[in-house]
Amino acid sequence: MPSPSGERAPRRRDLRARRAIAFVESPVQLLNVLEWARTGAPGDDLTVVVLSPTDPMSRGQLRRMAELARDEGCTVRWQEARGGAGAPLKTVRQLAPLLHRAGRIVIGDPFSRYVQLLLTMAGGKQLTVVDDGTATMEFIGQLARGERLVRWHRRGGARGPRELVLAPVTAAARRRLTPTPARSVEVFTSMPVDEVPPGIEVTENRFAWTRATFGPPRILDGADLVGTSLVETGVVDAAQYTEAVSALAREHHAIRYFAHRRENPDKLHALHAATGLEIVRPDLPLELVARRGPISATILSFPSTVVHTLPLALAGTGVKVAVCDIAPEWLRAGASPRAQGFLSGVTDAAKDVHRLVTPA
Repeated sequence: MPSPSGERAPRRRDLRARRAIAFVESPVQLLNVLEWARTGAPGDDLTVVVLSPTDPMSRGQLRRMAELARDEGCTVRWQEARGGAGAPLKTVRQLAPLLHRAGRIVIGDPFSRYVQLLLTMAGGKQLTVVDDGTATMEFIGQLARGERLVRWHRRGGARGPRELVLAPVTAAARRRLTPTPARSVEVFTSMPVDEVPPGIEVTENRFAWTRATFGPPRILDGADLVGTSLVETGVVDAAQYTEAVSALAREHHAIRYFAHRRENPDKLHALHAATGLEIVRPDLPLELVARRGPISATILSFPSTVVHTLPLALAGTGVKVAVCDIAPEWLRAGASPRAQGFLSGVTDAAKDVHRLVTPA
């Protein structure tokens, strides 16, 4: 309905969905929940439930992100969801009343078994999926093709006992994530998506809240290198990765290496010894760290989420983001057969980035 000034009033979400609950398991998910909340209708009653992981770096970044969320007026509930064998069922019982009262459920990782279990209790509620990195691209593609939800780096073959036991939960979650005439599903993403199933509403994440809240950063000479957890997930050989990082650091005069929160400390120590790079373990997602600065004039990355998000977060600063592809010989023998194609697709779909020659 037009306003008295003649301008169209901002789109507001259905009043029934104004009370929302978000389930997050990583700092990036929580950052994107904040971006979603500030892009949508103001005044949403948002409760963020942190399903706390166990690794210290993720927990530390989530603590900092929780502070920012509270500063933005969100209610944050820290849930020790992995505190023992009985923790999952206890958590589900404790969260059931919140789920019942919410009109909209916001999730950051549709592949998470925890989130899938909670979705079985979602009923006909409205759903929003926010980015958990490049996995969003795979999720939408699998939904469009009618495939079961499987992370891209998982090896093929028969499902193990755990997957078979949880198969009904995954199937039920997939049905909840499939739009119906009575239930919309929103995907809030900065990732490029080509295969969009009918009924999925895609809302673009431009990192407007990040740019408005932080920076602009002070720009340093030289280059910074962004780390990846591809070694830890069993995709890339550790020795090949060290050689690639060393070659990039030499060629581009890199000074710092921003570690992924899941990177192994022993691996980081070896990288420092081999390259002389200063290893930085960020206390917030890299989009916020880079926006706050200082940051180098060139950011070097392997195929990952940041080749899509950093150009948005750093728009207008003059910082160049450059990506180095993963060479086939870097892959481990047991890596998923989908790995090379998926990683190449991440690079091919990235906008406003420079392609680097892969080190020999």
